[in-house]
Amino acid sequence: MEEFYQAIEERIRMTGYEGPVSGEDIYNDICDEIDDKEPGAYIFMSKKTDDTFFEYKIQIFEDQFNLSAVDIHTPSNVYHADFD
Repeated sequence: MEEFYQAIEERIRMTGYEGPVSGEDIYNDICDEIDDKEPGAYIFMSKKTDDTFFEYKIQIFEDQFNLSAVDIHTPSNVYHADFD
């Protein structure tokens, strides 16, 4: 799993985002949100600081999920990391 977390972090860093980011925290946020959700496409938001939030675009299947993209909204920019 550590490689998976690092891949998330690397993809986000490639956007130019320099704030704190944890692939493990992102994965855990998503897992918490998708619990008991029907299969389908979802957008989840996670507030990280007073002025920064992460927006996750996710496809949920019967027994797994796909993280399609993460948009990081800061006061000065929106950073987009595409995972598809």
